[in-house]
Amino acid sequence: MTDARNARARLPPMKIDATLGKDLDATATEAAALEADGYDALWVGETNHEPFLQLVRAADATQRITIGTSVAIAFARTPMITALAAYDLQRYSGGRFVLGLGSQIKPHIEKRFSMPWSRPAARMREYVLALRAIWDSWEKGSKLDFRGDFYTHTLMTPFFAPEAVAGGRPPVYLAGVGERMTEVAGEVAEGFFIHPFSTQRYLREVTLPALQRGRVKAGRTGLEGFEIGGPAFVCTGRDEAELAEAKRGTRAQIAFYASTPAYKPVLDVHGWGDLQAELNTMTKQGRWSELGDVIDDQVLQAFAAVGDPEEVGRELHRRYGDVATRISFYVTYKSDPSVWPRVLDAVRAASAD
Repeated sequence: MTDARNARARLPPMKIDATLGKDLDATATEAAALEADGYDALWVGETNHEPFLQLVRAADATQRITIGTSVAIAFARTPMITALAAYDLQRYSGGRFVLGLGSQIKPHIEKRFSMPWSRPAARMREYVLALRAIWDSWEKGSKLDFRGDFYTHTLMTPFFAPEAVAGGRPPVYLAGVGERMTEVAGEVAEGFFIHPFSTQRYLREVTLPALQRGRVKAGRTGLEGFEIGGPAFVCTGRDEAELAEAKRGTRAQIAFYASTPAYKPVLDVHGWGDLQAELNTMTKQGRWSELGDVIDDQVLQAFAAVGDPEEVGRELHRRYGDVATRISFYVTYKSDPSVWPRVLDAVRAASAD
């Protein structure tokens, strides 16, 4: 862990990113406004829209800002389908695209997407290697001959091969919580998304060492040149009433994640593992509206930066400034737009000190 932290000690100021909203009709206007506000990247998650299509609209409306998926669900697609979409967006955006991938969880892959699930970390590792093999065949004209345990790609004729992108293939970032998936990210990806359901302690005791082990597997030492970022829970507002509403919304989202068995290791680090079982039972009873009531102030503050906009900005830098290259604000409540430039300025001021 010490080596991993020392490798980040001389980081430049964190880049501050934004997440596009779910209103597809507002994507272009929102993307242009966020670029004008000075954010460094725009991320789109895969929820109720196709993320690659939403990013086409964002690319049209912007000129300099990085755009990317945070995240697209890898196992909902074959590597070939993802390779094509990512390559096209890299071309269309003029080299500004980042392919962020996540695994989702077994019930969603099998029951929502009707796709196979097994050994997610090993499958993700192979998925990224398959992407690279496909892109190699397009860029270098090499024979496509990828044969793995989960994916096989052995046919690529000139008719189906796109022209090489002038700016090169897009970088791949992986999202993860568990040690195995995090280690895979360190080994095969160019960057890693910290899950919002992480704490400072989990990040330093579990995430960074796992990334470092992956880097060693790939023959690298340290985390130089490796991007670490992701959404961080924030609770803020212009007054006490808005802050109270922010806490309410954030408690509910923390509880939602905490009810998922896959995220229990984060709670275990703090000795809060029983919370997962309690919340999971409540979801099975249909008591969704009550989940947030279980999250006390200690748990809330372990996961979220809480306070006025300036306090939140300073706290984000304190938590992530020595390990992350970029960060975004994870907001699960309605907020006044005027608070976010204040948070943005506070993070950058703290980074400049």
